[in-house]
Amino acid sequence: MVGPPVSLPAKWEQFLKNLADDHDIDLNAVVSQLCEWAFSDPESKEQFRIWLDEAYPAEGKVEEEARAVGEEAAEEEEENEEESEEESHEHRD
Repeated sequence: MVGPPVSLPAKWEQFLKNLADDHDIDLNAVVSQLCEWAFSDPESKEQFRIWLDEAYPAEGKVEEEARAVGEEAAEEEEENEEESEEESHEHRD
């Protein structure tokens, strides 16, 4: 079975290639076994998902967060304007 091509960072690629050579196995087998080991329990999978979501938010999530921040800023601006109006009315009285 051939999976999608994966680009490894240079520092890890050489390390993993050396391991593969030392054990006389294919680099893909090393990467596959590394993933099996890293994600063998549900807690590790969930930790990785959380990290991935924070580091690289899913499509649509960035837009949602930006919209939420924009709405929050608009609400704060509206509240500030209302407070300023109230203060100016108080000063007139």
